[in-house]
Amino acid sequence: MKARNWWLVIVAVITVAAAGGWAVLRHSTLGRRADLASGYVAHVVCSCRYVGNRDLASCATDFEPGMEIVKMKDDTAAKRITAWVPLLVTRTATYSPEYGCALDRR
Repeated sequence: MKARNWWLVIVAVITVAAAGGWAVLRHSTLGRRADLASGYVAHVVCSCRYVGNRDLASCATDFEPGMEIVKMKDDTAAKRITAWVPLLVTRTATYSPEYGCALDRR
């Protein structure tokens, strides 16, 4: 087998292993906790921002301990908060005047 073909095999094996590892991690206890944490942050910040009319810096003080790993983004035009744990899960909460803040369905 040529050297070029060996490199292709090695790259393919590494890619499959990485994808498999990510899938296992995503559906593990850690993945479920990341899903719960990102949903919590999205909903709390959405309620704080759009129901309580507070600024984003003030809302960050409402988090429970351990939420430091969750990142978030505020889309003020759509009144939407997106929270995620890098490489694992993303959750979004959207404000509606009729219903308040609700987590989006997947």
